[in-house]
Amino acid sequence: MRFTVIVKFDSTGKVIVDGSEIIVSLKSRPKGGKANIELIKKLADYFEVSNDEIRILSGKTSKKKIVEVRKEEKEDDNDNHNE
Repeated sequence: MRFTVIVKFDSTGKVIVDGSEIIVSLKSRPKGGKANIELIKKLADYFEVSNDEIRILSGKTSKKKIVEVRKEEKEDDNDNHNE
């Protein structure tokens, strides 16, 4: 799934989803990639996925970003047995 993400810098730490647009409030400032790291962690928590499943596709240095969320489906162990 791809989303347009708008980043705001304040201390609320909120994640607001409105259709395919997400507004995320970050505490970190955009220095040394700290804000992007916090953004990935917040989105991973919100979507209940690992940090590795969140990818910033564009806008790494912008307040407006395109982000992809990959939710891997886990295989059921019973499906692998052909007995």
